[in-house]
Amino acid sequence: MVKKVAVIGAGASGLPAIKCCLDEGLEPVCFERTDHIGGLWYYTKSAIDGQACVMKSTVINTSKEMMCYSDFPIPKEYPNYMHNTYVLKYFNLYADHFGLRKYIQFRKERVHVHYLHVGMDKFKGTVTHSHDYKDFHVYEDKRLVVVGIGNSGGDAAVELCRVASQVFLSTRRGSWIINRVGDNGYPADLNRGARYMRAMFQVLPSWVPNKMRERQVNRRFDHAMYSMKPKHAPMSQHPTVNDDLPNRIICGSIIVKPNIKTFTETSVVFEDGTKEDVDAVIFATGYIFGFPFLDKSVTEVKDNKVNLYKYMFPPDLERNTLCIIGCIQPLGAIMPISENQSRLFTRVVKGTVTLPSSSEMWNDIHLKSNIMAKQYVKSYRHTIQVSYIQFMDEIAEIAGHKPNLHALFLRDPKLAMKCFLQGCTPYQYRLMGPNSWKGARDAIMTQMDRVHYPLKTRPLGFDEEKSKDNFFLYLVLGIGIAYIVYYYMFISFWTEE
Repeated sequence: MVKKVAVIGAGASGLPAIKCCLDEGLEPVCFERTDHIGGLWYYTKSAIDGQACVMKSTVINTSKEMMCYSDFPIPKEYPNYMHNTYVLKYFNLYADHFGLRKYIQFRKERVHVHYLHVGMDKFKGTVTHSHDYKDFHVYEDKRLVVVGIGNSGGDAAVELCRVASQVFLSTRRGSWIINRVGDNGYPADLNRGARYMRAMFQVLPSWVPNKMRERQVNRRFDHAMYSMKPKHAPMSQHPTVNDDLPNRIICGSIIVKPNIKTFTETSVVFEDGTKEDVDAVIFATGYIFGFPFLDKSVTEVKDNKVNLYKYMFPPDLERNTLCIIGCIQPLGAIMPISENQSRLFTRVVKGTVTLPSSSEMWNDIHLKSNIMAKQYVKSYRHTIQVSYIQFMDEIAEIAGHKPNLHALFLRDPKLAMKCFLQGCTPYQYRLMGPNSWKGARDAIMTQMDRVHYPLKTRPLGFDEEKSKDNFFLYLVLGIGIAYIVYYYMFISFWTEE
């Protein structure tokens, strides 16, 4: 008898959940409250209660090679950092390629998204949450405050400052700002998301990579001089990704301010005592997540914290037949992680993977909570924080498809070097194990070609320089990280044995 699995939502996490059910011979039934796929990546002109949606101008913060699903590369023609329309096109391509739509029942589910409200009885101007912000038109020639320095707040401030008479960006702690565009113009997350970087951070004391990251971001602009520097280290907070913010600050079109103390009818008073007349306030202060469709006896969210094994499984259920996919904030792309979680869950449902006991699950939950409390600043943003490679490997190891780089170095050293030195793209998790993909090796070997392709839009008229991805690059990098490779690949291997 074929087991049926209910999937709630046909967005970035729901679509791979459907596909992974099919991979394992299960029968998915997806309930989608709207009449379309794509979740928050489906832009609507007007705000819909309880439904998250991107801004009209939103560009994704993770590059296409790092955010794609593991057996379906994003077309080479698509930009490296895609506008939301391209993200939605990709989801539609994915759904059509694997025939997922026939398993979706549209207009069949309702899910709430709750967000923070602030009492502002005195203020007579316009008050909006970033959830409801769509575009800049109603803010032309206005003076306004954007509250919050996360990705939504930074994006809104940058867009609005081009049409508003003045934008103030209010932040309680400040933030470290990182680029989409990295060294030599490559997507920055391809380097940050490389296995050699994780290996290096594992063998060095934590203050070393923090100092390295601080020097790196301050080379672009001095965060203290721009009133953006927080008290905490760069790796103690989820970073803000924004290429334009320092340009707007140096032009004066965005002025960074501290937290808001109080409101008058026509102005805001900041905690440093300064006062500014404003016409509008936009709150980009984050969301409170929850699962109103689940009984509290199954799982309950308190203070934006939820107790789930691997951020997926309620630990006290008699049978592991319920799983929450994508309830995480990764330092990296969420799409491959959601797919990875779906691969694990479907194998649990099928019976090919057995999860540990309830007590062992609770031990893992408490361990993660303690580690997070030590590493990150206390915040609603850091209750479900995960590191991309570490968490992907963790899930893949349980599910049986974690890439074995030790074996790969012996069998296919060129591929292994790609896996270790370049970005840890999702294709690595299709190289071996259940539901491996024959195209995974080729996808990894050609991933930089897809990075280059959308940038090669004008013939230069002379012989273009060959790719730097050659033997000499590998030689130089190999010498520089020899100790790391030795420790990570061999010392740790024999220790595990």
